[in-house]
Amino acid sequence: MCAETAIGVYTGLHSEGYIPAKGKKPVMDPVKELVRRHWDRRAADFDQESPTHGFRTEAQAQAWRRLISEISGPTPLDVLDVGCGTGFLSLLLAERGLRVTGVDVAPAMLAEARIKAAAQGLDVHFVEADVEALDLPAASLDLIVERHVLWTLPHPDLALDAWRRLLRPDGRIVLIEGHWGAMERRDEYAEIHDRLPLFGGRPYEEIAALVRAQGYSSVAVEPLMDPELWTEPPAHPRYIVIARV
Repeated sequence: MCAETAIGVYTGLHSEGYIPAKGKKPVMDPVKELVRRHWDRRAADFDQESPTHGFRTEAQAQAWRRLISEISGPTPLDVLDVGCGTGFLSLLLAERGLRVTGVDVAPAMLAEARIKAAAQGLDVHFVEADVEALDLPAASLDLIVERHVLWTLPHPDLALDAWRRLLRPDGRIVLIEGHWGAMERRDEYAEIHDRLPLFGGRPYEEIAALVRAQGYSSVAVEPLMDPELWTEPPAHPRYIVIARV
């Protein structure tokens, strides 16, 4: 990807944010600016808004730890959590000793993630970045994960293509997604929902087809309908898509 992003230049996996592009005033796409504003505003209370955002019970925490163990395997990996928010997946992966970088467009979300990582004594690098335009070395990652992020992106196809280039041979991408259907057009999303092609999520068949179209192989889908993951039976389809390069 080009080193100049909509906000500036991201200087590597272990950088702490953006450096403004030399000679240029940082500018963000209007749609992405509203997305950033939405999640910044919700950051302080995000984990408490819903049992799907944070852990409510020990059984739920253990269910997610089992899932992350199955995803990551026993080998230490270089992992990128795209759209990491307050660090839900990043922290679970770091608990397993993986080398984790979390990226998100919303600095307030990242601030919450850093507080949680410090409280748990976990080493995670959190970076403010546009997840559709990451300036990272090609073939530098073993695993890329995301949870409920694709629907927030104006260009999910371009994002998937960009992420593929970051993976090493036989690297994996893991998409935790769902199909919420007529999702509430909340706050800023009332203005931009029609600019987000996956708003409301999509059936797993459509996401799997999109992943294949971006050059991934060995695409597999598994349901994520275990009530323990969500503290109750999910009202909408939830699933995981796993693919390789």
